[in-house]
Amino acid sequence: MTRLNVVREGGGPIVVLSHALGCDLHMWDGVASLLARAHTVLRYDHRNHGSSEVVAGPLTLQVLADDAAALIEREAEGEPVHFVGISMGGMTAQALASRRPELLKTLVIANSAAHYPDAAPWRARVQTVQAEGVAAIAPGAMARWLTPEFVSTPEGAVAARQLQETLVRTDAAGYIASCDAVAGIDFRDSNRRIAVPTLVIAGSRDEATPPLMSEAMVAAIPGARLATIDAAHLSAVERPVEFTQLLLDFWRSL
Repeated sequence: MTRLNVVREGGGPIVVLSHALGCDLHMWDGVASLLARAHTVLRYDHRNHGSSEVVAGPLTLQVLADDAAALIEREAEGEPVHFVGISMGGMTAQALASRRPELLKTLVIANSAAHYPDAAPWRARVQTVQAEGVAAIAPGAMARWLTPEFVSTPEGAVAARQLQETLVRTDAAGYIASCDAVAGIDFRDSNRRIAVPTLVIAGSRDEATPPLMSEAMVAAIPGARLATIDAAHLSAVERPVEFTQLLLDFWRSL
């Protein structure tokens, strides 16, 4: 079993937070602190990220979903969880919901996609990391992840610096395997079979996974709802209070 770094905090209904490509569980710091007032929050580092195990070889989102399922089975003791994933975590959420719906109470997919029609940008990113290392793609990632207005604030400057440091520390081979996994996703058919109450969150200024991608997921997932935040790709970092309120409102409405 792959060793995953997990942090548990708070008390109450269980929420699992699944982070973006190139990040770690600390990207959830703001949201987790708010949720932990009334929930048990479980956040973890994906394999090849943060303090979790780096596993050699190719990777798929189905494997990441299996990692999440094993974590839930171990940590939730049979209780279905609210699963919240952003970007690659949102892809993990889609794979998990179609494979192991009995583990889930609700599903939140934020700033994510079900399919990429063009894998060329991913191939280019992989080639850059192979040739120059992860640090070479950090400036572009920062530009996609956060709006300039947020980064210009003291809080945003600190968040950007921490995110960049985390990205640069990410194992290059593990990052490449994760990029390949993300580039190969296609949940367009399996999303039609998701039977878990689902909220999709889009960032109105998200250039990495534009709102049209969120709208496509909502159209495919039965009964899914759409909410939009005025943010770039990492909406949970840029707007943690608003992001958390969307989660709480969604759960209360069910």
